[in-house]
Amino acid sequence: MMYSLPEEKKEELRKPIGKVVKKIEKGEIKGRIVCIGDMVTITLKKEGIEPDIAVVDYMIERKGYKGNKFQADKIIKVRNPAGKITRELWNAIATAYTENKKTLIEVDGEEDLAALPAIYLAPENTTVIYGLPSKGMVMVKVGEKERKKVENFLKEMEE
Repeated sequence: MMYSLPEEKKEELRKPIGKVVKKIEKGEIKGRIVCIGDMVTITLKKEGIEPDIAVVDYMIERKGYKGNKFQADKIIKVRNPAGKITRELWNAIATAYTENKKTLIEVDGEEDLAALPAIYLAPENTTVIYGLPSKGMVMVKVGEKERKKVENFLKEMEE
């Protein structure tokens, strides 16, 4: 275990780090695209947007759904319990960033906090998109400010 979300921090995590949107158009995002969550991944693919990295757990709002498995050049399987960021998940995201392949990270457990390492580890020119239940999607054009915000949050979660 590396990071664990304390109960009192849950509210803070619901504050979006980027811009909340309902829809993303194909030409709107430049650079590398990382999406966290099944609903976000499905929504982007419907718009014809192919993410470079997708992190999914085959659940939508904690329920399994009948969908096809996502396709990618490389698939990394990790275990990650709810409310945690394991070293396995962290390393999978770090690895996906170093390779120039469409990568799918399949999480056995939950990917609810995967946006944090995805933002923290993001190279320049990366957009991370994650779901905000019942509000839409959060689009984060990662820069120094966003990385710093995540870094401070991660420090408070360290185990």
